Formats: sequence, structure tokens, C-alpha cells
Amino acid sequence: MDSRLNEFYDKLRQLLSDVQGAPYPATINNELYDIWYEHIQSATIDCFEYLNENFPQEAEDISRTLDRTL
Repeated sequence: MDSRLNEFYDKLRQLLSDVQGAPYPATINNELYDIWYEHIQSATIDCFEYLNENFPQEAEDISRTLDRTL
């Protein structure tokens, strides 16, 4: 498999793991949520930038699919 694809899979797996580790709503305090949100936002940007730089056609396909869905 292409090393770029493996690297993207690793980034995406980490992002999904981070999302699953979100603070439980009943126990959220603002500081904990802010730290988690900033981390998730950074990881998401990293994934999308990597996707745009290394897989431009696939990124466009994802955009079209999201536009149709929403």
C-alpha cells in the first residue's frame, strides 16, 4: 500500500480515537472542553490538509458527496 495512504490512515485513526475520547457531557467543565476542542480542531485540520495535499481528487470527491448529502 502507498505510504501516503498509510500515513493518512494513521492520522484519521488518531482523529477518530480523539473524538471518541470526548469529555462526557454531564462532566464537562469549560477548561476540559476547551482543551479537548482545541486538540480535535488541530487534528482535524491536519487530516484535511494532508488529504488536500496528497489526494486532491479524493478530496474533491468527498466534497461533492458531502454537498449532495447536506
